[in-house]
Amino acid sequence: MERKYAWHNYDDATMEKVYALSDTYRQFLDNGKTERECVVQAVEFAEEKGYVNLKDIIKSNTPIKAGDKIYYTHMDKSIALFNIGTDDIELGMNILGAHIDSPRIDVKQNPQYEDSNLVFWDTHYYGGIKKYQWVAMPLAIHGVVVKTDGTRININIGDKDNDPVFCITDLLPHLGQEQMQKNAAKVIEGESLDLLIGSRPVKDEEKEGVTKFINNLLEKEYGFVERDLLSAELEIVPAGKARDMGFDRSMVMAYGQDDRVCAYTSLVAMLEVDNVKRTTCCLLVDKEEIGSVGATGMQSRFFENAVAEILTLMGKPNSVSVRRTLEKSRMLSSDVSAGYDPLYASAYEKKNASYLGMGVVFNKFTGSRGKAGSNDANAEYMGFIRRVMESNNVTYQTAELGKVDLGGGGTIAYIMALYGMNVIDCGVAVLSMHAPWEITSKADIYEAKQCYVAFLNAADESI
Repeated sequence: MERKYAWHNYDDATMEKVYALSDTYRQFLDNGKTERECVVQAVEFAEEKGYVNLKDIIKSNTPIKAGDKIYYTHMDKSIALFNIGTDDIELGMNILGAHIDSPRIDVKQNPQYEDSNLVFWDTHYYGGIKKYQWVAMPLAIHGVVVKTDGTRININIGDKDNDPVFCITDLLPHLGQEQMQKNAAKVIEGESLDLLIGSRPVKDEEKEGVTKFINNLLEKEYGFVERDLLSAELEIVPAGKARDMGFDRSMVMAYGQDDRVCAYTSLVAMLEVDNVKRTTCCLLVDKEEIGSVGATGMQSRFFENAVAEILTLMGKPNSVSVRRTLEKSRMLSSDVSAGYDPLYASAYEKKNASYLGMGVVFNKFTGSRGKAGSNDANAEYMGFIRRVMESNNVTYQTAELGKVDLGGGGTIAYIMALYGMNVIDCGVAVLSMHAPWEITSKADIYEAKQCYVAFLNAADESI
């Protein structure tokens, strides 16, 4: 089946829009290497567009009506935005959902130790990573430290030009013969992913002199002591900015594009669409990389609770209204897809793979092997999606995640489908997915945004 190359459709004016969007996207990535940092940016962008905090509306008991723009944050790690349409909300919403957590390495609760005059922080990796990719490269520390008095200290060390960086060491090849015989999953063990943070001792201190120096520095420079790490969330991420990639600058290379490429384009689309008939919603959530669990993951009820609060303030204070609204909604579960890489062709089935530069990707199903864990969208809904995309000149493609017996993966789609709504996976093709540095096409980023705008504007119709 013929595929369209998105680049062929662009005139000079559109090309400028493509590159301009990628510029602001890179800034979003640079300022949002954690889910908390992404939420901060989302709130800032939303308030600039006139969105109001739902928590303030609840406090004032202000009725909600058509035209109102509302956002709701949960534990500073997830956010939902709503643009209330003129149609009855019980006819359903158009929902975009993406996740803002990414694979990384987390600092343990009791991490610090000294060995051979080197001080390390012990770590625990988060999500699906190839551990060997994270050694011998500059790393940054982002997150929060919360003291017993409730003071929250924001940490961002390693990404400013004058910041120090950190690293996880590796063994030199001259001594690595035994290491190189190991299976790739065992080349670097999880317990060996310890972050080197210092080597200078307090003068004349022979015993744990480096530890004392580091502890003094942490208290003086950053305002916390070692014991405060018990109540900290510190994420170790690649140091450095998102960059244009290729001689033609046609791609973006950056950390965390799974799934911030869909999160950013969803957010931009949500804020671009103004007056709507059908209520629109944008969900940016945490914990997808570890199964969407926890209070800030999609399996939490925070989204359902937010919808219930909105309906109550619209004069619909009953559970039936909530159920009707959610069941009649439709959603794009916006997450990335594995882009075809000819260097690893054996992992893909070419005609059902996604390709860089060929537009936004629709995955009718994800899951693994026998579609285990898949939402598997209805053919009727796929027909609706095709109708919306083609009528709005959006370049799109369909794909599966690798060969049947090799592939596997999932998004938040199956969780939202629990409400009985139509959901399909939709996103951007990525090379080197889950690596410290991932690659996307600027054309696909633009088509994703155009796709999300078209979807949000889609009128009510039977599917």
